[in-house]
Amino acid sequence: MTFHYETIDHVQLAAPPGSEVKARSFYEEILGFREVEKPELLKANGGVWFQAGTINIHIGIEKPFVPAKKAHPAILVKNIKKLKEHLTENQVDFLVDHKLLGANRFYVSDPFGNRIEFLEWEK
Repeated sequence: MTFHYETIDHVQLAAPPGSEVKARSFYEEILGFREVEKPELLKANGGVWFQAGTINIHIGIEKPFVPAKKAHPAILVKNIKKLKEHLTENQVDFLVDHKLLGANRFYVSDPFGNRIEFLEWEK
């Protein structure tokens, strides 16, 4: 091939109309992402964009809205034990999954029901 894939630029998750405040509360205040300003031409669509390091999550408004319960982003974490403690302190439920050998992973649902995987590979 004369091309190669480098990385994922962003992941878009859907949310219902009017959910930007709730998205900010979860992605900024709990998960620690920072809001990134959307391009002017896209602001009219609603939604909100977030970034943490090289991880970009775009929350887009969808009507009618249906959460992604199976399809999901998987976010690689360093010190996943501390993330679990942080989520517990913030009363965010998560589901631990032991089905992927060599990975410490769990799933969280965002406030809209979208599934997000967090994992750390065992060394």
